[in-house]
Amino acid sequence: MGRIPKQRGDMMAKTDERDAGKRSPAHGTSVSSATVSSASSSAVSSASSVTSSASPRRRVTLRDVAEEAGVSLKTASNVINGNGRMSKATRAKVEAVIKRTGYRVNVAARNLNRDRTGFITLAVPTLTAPYLAELANRVIDAARQRGYLVYVTTYAEGSAKGARALLRSFNSTVSDGMILSMSEVEDISPEDLDVDFPLVVVGARTTWGKADHVTPNDVQAARAAAGYLFDRGVRSLAVIGGRGEYDEDRLLGATEGNAQLRLRGIIEECRRRGATLDARLVGNVEQEWTIGAGAHATQELIDRGIAFDGVIGLNDQLAIGALTVMRANGIEIPRQVQVIGFDNIEEAQYLQIPLTTMDSRLEWTAPTAVDRILGRIRGEIVKPELLMTDCGVIVRDSTR
Repeated sequence: MGRIPKQRGDMMAKTDERDAGKRSPAHGTSVSSATVSSASSSAVSSASSVTSSASPRRRVTLRDVAEEAGVSLKTASNVINGNGRMSKATRAKVEAVIKRTGYRVNVAARNLNRDRTGFITLAVPTLTAPYLAELANRVIDAARQRGYLVYVTTYAEGSAKGARALLRSFNSTVSDGMILSMSEVEDISPEDLDVDFPLVVVGARTTWGKADHVTPNDVQAARAAAGYLFDRGVRSLAVIGGRGEYDEDRLLGATEGNAQLRLRGIIEECRRRGATLDARLVGNVEQEWTIGAGAHATQELIDRGIAFDGVIGLNDQLAIGALTVMRANGIEIPRQVQVIGFDNIEEAQYLQIPLTTMDSRLEWTAPTAVDRILGRIRGEIVKPELLMTDCGVIVRDSTR
């Protein structure tokens, strides 16, 4: 979840070109200067309306469905949109006709009638990070299942073209709302989030109650990670992934940031166990949460000669770097040192020593964020909320 080297291009997931009047991406967009990702395009294009296989020359209409099912046009529409009151038998009859005829919703026409584009924007600092790439995939899938398509764009972290500029230039004629994964290096104020379009923020940055905030509980997850290692005999804990000078009192008051919140949770668990987190065993990587940065920081800890028998990498990439360097130094994992990471990226389970990690909860985060943004678009949700979930340990061979 931390910052990693910027990728060279943006990705925009969209459907095949179709005529949607002024709302069509073909007429230009200020949402992203992205290039098209064919994989994501195919992932979302299935949500477009298609011609029924039952009638190669003529699209099946909602009126056709209503007439064949013997119901009113309004009732058929209610079945399509999942609302309205009717008997289960009536709903089942209409659904059977829909399935038999191959009827598909004309998304463009429906959204134009509703004064909506049928698109939402997902903005992330990069797509190189495995966690953020997986977040994008899951948001696309969740939106497609709910009849929406997704533009995915990246922004230049910590620059004039960062998240603040993206928020200010949002184009509501192209997209109905934004899900924003806010980088930890972004200088964002409460005023920046006081926008006039639907906005949901995911990740560890605070929203000051200005926007919906969907996030795993990093403090709880870090407490669980440290506690898991202590329960398995760890006595001297090292942490890879610190940012800036280690200040325990400041970290205990942290309210945002993956590194800060996770260190806070580790410190809290150490204190609860009567242990101390030695500042000399906190590897500082600044903003580079990469395998290379984890390897370099771990080698520095080894060179200091201070004994440790447990390592928490504040993301899986840092933990993978730590594993690699310790094995190169002849340290046996997990007999001599146990290692745990965060985020459960795909690679973690396929290492020579599969990595124990904290669940990223992306299977909860993505659909929750999509449901919130769609609720705001429809006007069903007005008051911003903090939506948080706990994380569990995914046990593999890097721990005992």
